[in-house]
Amino acid sequence: MKVVVLMGGRSAEREISLRTGQAVLKALQELGHEAIGLDLDESLCEKLREIKPDKVFIALHGPYGEDGRIQGLLDILGIPYVGSGVLGSALAMDKDTTKKILRFHGVPTPNWISVRRGEKVPWDSFPAVVKPSDQGSSVGLFVVNNKEELSQAVEKLWDITEKVIVEDFIEGRDMTVGVLKEEALPPIEIKPKRGIYDYESKYTKGMTEYVFLEEEELSKELQSLALKVHKALELKDLSRVDFRVDKNGMPFVLEVNTIPGMTELSLFPMACRKKGIDFKLIISMLIC
Repeated sequence: MKVVVLMGGRSAEREISLRTGQAVLKALQELGHEAIGLDLDESLCEKLREIKPDKVFIALHGPYGEDGRIQGLLDILGIPYVGSGVLGSALAMDKDTTKKILRFHGVPTPNWISVRRGEKVPWDSFPAVVKPSDQGSSVGLFVVNNKEELSQAVEKLWDITEKVIVEDFIEGRDMTVGVLKEEALPPIEIKPKRGIYDYESKYTKGMTEYVFLEEEELSKELQSLALKVHKALELKDLSRVDFRVDKNGMPFVLEVNTIPGMTELSLFPMACRKKGIDFKLIISMLIC
């Protein structure tokens, strides 16, 4: 099979995307496929027409990759691709819209507001989490403790987004659950060594401990919620749902990733390995 792996792109997650893309490219080549890596640039459309791939593996994180735009282009060109379509990608990329849909379906998520440039920030509950509505990998994540810190955090984020989310900080434990081909994977508890699971904690070796959850009842609840979220947002093939579980054991969905990372530190392949699915098998399942 001739497979194009799209990687890099224009988002703040470019470097992570390149790492994901290279890992996928290597696996495809070792599986015997004709795999070609392409960056997202102005010549992409012409290159795709020239190559005529049987399928595209989208390894682009963040805007232009996870938000439905590249999916729309591939639909227009009539090229099949791995992962969610335009609608699911766009819905899941915008954290504000995601949370509205989750609330409609009765899925617990922290209380929040969204604000755009020039708007007042009507928020007075602290600590609070401030983050861009349309970025991944915890890019631009702040935990603030008062209105001054809140204002400063929001102001900083206008460099990378047009909409900011402010939400309740849930004191508790970080969890994540992957979904592969409509089946929930084993939940993983995330234990950052400095308390906040930010960009540095995610992508620096040794800064975070990952432990598979042994609490059976909580595991089943998280898996059930992950599948519910996956279906509510009309996702396809794969996703990863991030949770915060409070001190009473109540899970809250924080966000959804439609193109989970596939680096050596990534959680999605880690969960697959726990289930006996190695990296090459993941790729084979996704491109079939």
